[in-house]
Amino acid sequence: MTSTASSMDLRQGQAPHDRRPSWQQRLRRFGYVPAADAPSGDVRGRLVPPYAEPSPRLWRALGLPPVLAERITRWSGWGGPLLVTLLAGVLRFWNLGSPRAVIFDETYYAKDAWALVHRGFEVSWDQYGKHANDMVLRQHGGLAVPTDPAYVVHPPVGKYVIGLGELVFGFDPFGWRFMTALLGTLSVLMLCRIGRRIFRSTFLGCLAGGLMAVDGLHFVMSRTSLLDGVLMFFVLAAFGCLVADRDRARERLAAALPVGQDGRVRPDARLADTFRFGWRPWRWGAGVMLGLAAGTKWNGLYVLAAFCVMTVLWDVGTRKVAGARHPYAAALKYDTGIAFLATVPVALVVYVASWTGWILSPADGTGGYYRNWAATDGRGGTWSFLPDWLRSLWHYEHEVYNFHVHLDQPHTYQSNPWSWIVLGRPVSYFYESPSPGVDGCPADAGEKCAREVLAIGTPLLWWAACFAIGYVLWRWAFRRDWRAGAIACGIAAGYLPWFLYQERTIFLFYAVVFLPFLCLAVAMMIGAIVGPPGSSDTRRLIGSTAAGVLVLLIAWNFIYFWPLYTGQAIPIDQWRSRMWLDTWV
Repeated sequence: MTSTASSMDLRQGQAPHDRRPSWQQRLRRFGYVPAADAPSGDVRGRLVPPYAEPSPRLWRALGLPPVLAERITRWSGWGGPLLVTLLAGVLRFWNLGSPRAVIFDETYYAKDAWALVHRGFEVSWDQYGKHANDMVLRQHGGLAVPTDPAYVVHPPVGKYVIGLGELVFGFDPFGWRFMTALLGTLSVLMLCRIGRRIFRSTFLGCLAGGLMAVDGLHFVMSRTSLLDGVLMFFVLAAFGCLVADRDRARERLAAALPVGQDGRVRPDARLADTFRFGWRPWRWGAGVMLGLAAGTKWNGLYVLAAFCVMTVLWDVGTRKVAGARHPYAAALKYDTGIAFLATVPVALVVYVASWTGWILSPADGTGGYYRNWAATDGRGGTWSFLPDWLRSLWHYEHEVYNFHVHLDQPHTYQSNPWSWIVLGRPVSYFYESPSPGVDGCPADAGEKCAREVLAIGTPLLWWAACFAIGYVLWRWAFRRDWRAGAIACGIAAGYLPWFLYQERTIFLFYAVVFLPFLCLAVAMMIGAIVGPPGSSDTRRLIGSTAAGVLVLLIAWNFIYFWPLYTGQAIPIDQWRSRMWLDTWV
């Protein structure tokens, strides 16, 4: 019977993958790699992959001696990112005080920040009438800060950040833009280091940071005192903390696994199912950063939820690689609880603490807006046993929530999130039409010039990102690449929630929050264009040439749009030549 059964088995001689269910066979044509085909080898190498080192051929081609080449390689992990950051900083701080004007929503946040660092809560500037901005520009910090509270709809963290620059450099355009420029510059450094860590490549990390350094939207937001650039910084910092935590956790587990006689680290099911990662300070740091993000703008809460799920799934993957038989159950038992405590409660405490100035303000009607609500309109009720400040704060938050979900007042520059990725409708922060010979307009211009600060990304970078998003989704779905999944998570957390509020008044510059992840996606795609390790010289030459051309075109595109990012006066014909789409006008 046995021999008869085996002789009728039509699968004899077939490769193992041909015996899999048909859906797996169909997916293989799209690049799907089943788990059984995943590379095995040394488990430590899979848990803690080594960093790529520059090829010796590069140093030989440059004529460097081996000792110098080794030294450059050793310091490139920081040297490369710092050079990219220096470039970003020079670009962002150059002539930072221009235009010398209160542009776009600086009319709110610059003054709110000044009030916060002096009064502890936002105030109404109505007593100065419609000339308040002109008076601020003329008198700098000499203008008396009003005392009447103002109703504002964003938490205070971002405005405190802006206020730090004002305290140091004064109540003028340079002062209220200083901290956003500083955080924008530091975010480039963070992205270089984060990209280096996830790609295990200094080149790709610096490439991601370099792309963000020459992105127009990031550049403009770094030179304007709005909240979204501050929010982006804290979101990226939280992501970096979680990536560092992932590496530290995997290093600890790899160190605990048994080593075989051949010196290779082996999986251990019992250990992988019961291992405790212990104290994870980077995860607690992420909780602090996420609290600061939510304390800047509420959409940081969506990022908090997405990142919490992502980091738990990372723990599941870590245990699976180490040989766990029940990785999900083990992660649920040992990891989920501490992951929740290190993020959600910590973020909540940080958020509430950010309201300290408002909480400590008087509750007799002379303090922050709604500070006296519990003692007046909110007296009595079921929750009267709670402190008055907490009930007043809760009422304030409830009113702000109602404002946000019902905001539908039309605006000239509002846009639907569907159009953000292709830069369908940028936002003009500042526009003037100086006459020839005035405010930088060439005397021989013949007609008035255009002087504009346009919040728009570098078009070729964003349009390349459209393809890069497809690439990372493919890598995540068919190659189970955690790096692609992490990048996709960052994009989704900052982007997808806005589709829930398509009737709300929203703007393209909100997209700066997920811009770092777009740059990571483009860097990952360019890495694939260059070619995987082990590619032939011909393949690398063709790939490097194509990648180099793309990067140079993006850099050229940034330079071409430079006048629109910096508010430089240019002849109107040159301005029109940069309006590539009708919706940009």
